[in-house]
Amino acid sequence: MHKGDRGTMLLVYTHKITPRVKYVFKHICTRVLGIQVSFTTKIEALIAHDSLKMSYTKQQLGNEFFIKSHDILFEQGLSGVEIHIHDWDRTKCFFYNGEKSSMPFDIFSASFYLLSRYEEYLPHVKDEYGRFTASESIAYKNNFLHQPVVDIWAYKFKEALQNQFTEFKFPEKTYRIKPIIDVPTAYNYKLKGIMRTFGGTVKDLFRFRFKSLYFRFMVILGFKHDPFDTFKYIINKQKQSRFKFLFFFMIGDYSTYDKGINANKKKFVSLIKHVADYSKVGLKTSFFAIDDASILKKEKIKIEDIVNNPLKASRQSFSKLNLPESYRNYIELEILEDYTMGYVNEIGFRAGSCTPFLFYDLDYEIQTPLKICPYHLMDYALLKTKSLLDKKKVLNEIINEVKQVNGEFVPVFHNYTFSDDQRWSGFKELFNIILDSANDEA
Repeated sequence: MHKGDRGTMLLVYTHKITPRVKYVFKHICTRVLGIQVSFTTKIEALIAHDSLKMSYTKQQLGNEFFIKSHDILFEQGLSGVEIHIHDWDRTKCFFYNGEKSSMPFDIFSASFYLLSRYEEYLPHVKDEYGRFTASESIAYKNNFLHQPVVDIWAYKFKEALQNQFTEFKFPEKTYRIKPIIDVPTAYNYKLKGIMRTFGGTVKDLFRFRFKSLYFRFMVILGFKHDPFDTFKYIINKQKQSRFKFLFFFMIGDYSTYDKGINANKKKFVSLIKHVADYSKVGLKTSFFAIDDASILKKEKIKIEDIVNNPLKASRQSFSKLNLPESYRNYIELEILEDYTMGYVNEIGFRAGSCTPFLFYDLDYEIQTPLKICPYHLMDYALLKTKSLLDKKKVLNEIINEVKQVNGEFVPVFHNYTFSDDQRWSGFKELFNIILDSANDEA
């Protein structure tokens, strides 16, 4: 991210500097807009500062740039925050703060509410896997899930500042992509072991799935290519893109939920090593490691042994998150980045953002070092739209939302999505649209 020099520091006057205030101002000003920010509770300091400055408090001091503050950034713990959504130009917002303010909404409080995932700590109905679902979120209920509202608000803030400080030049950012390749199981038939092959064979026979049976043995005997083995194709795509893909491999034990390949198999290990030569590799945490730090630790050590590097990024099985425990386990094990923040069946911005942000622990009231990189689309969500034409339309719409705020688009595709399976027909083309969307910028 761009570093502003001391002269381009935004100084914020507020009646109380809390961890929440510092956290959200740093996200909006520094991470999204690329300018440094500092804080003061002294009015003299604000008056003396000769660059960008503003007050964020209850009452305007004079005629300075002023945003009237909501209480949420000065509270601790959770409270029953009342939220009323209003239309605002092409987007929506909440925490209306009246006429006197330089902006009609307290975008800092609203952004904090979304980024901290405040609503996921409040009582809600979970799905059968214990997940927070899109339909429980205020973004879905109020029809703004499809917009990166935190980034849109940040740009509105930039515009308002620019009107007041006309000589100031903001740094420019460009649109980026970070394609995720999720690998819950690298092969459909290969390397499954005798018992699982036998079990699969019996299942095929009982269900009269003779085609599947035929394929299984042709693959095992080496006459046919395993349908899930699309790694050569994906790596060729990686070679054509200036943006690194990020592969998440499942190496946890076999269970009801996770049907990966045994991580002791030499061929599987060499596949992971091979992929790591071209792309970044992270860990797809197994379902049982989500709640058990000791299992997570074992999986972390195992993948570090394979790729011979410290593990940087992780993604939870089934995109399941338990806040704040899942993230605390990551922090304890020094995993630096998470890619679970998104919805499996809905396209959009779970945390309202297409700029990675740090995890704020609402129980401890601290900003943590864990970087959350939300994903905005999973291949499964595109299956809802029937025709390829509709899929392209939906995909282009979300890409354009991210482009408008120069954000980072994070789509999740699986290795099997690139197979010849009828279900995934046209998905190679959709993936190409994503890769091409970043080339327009070059």
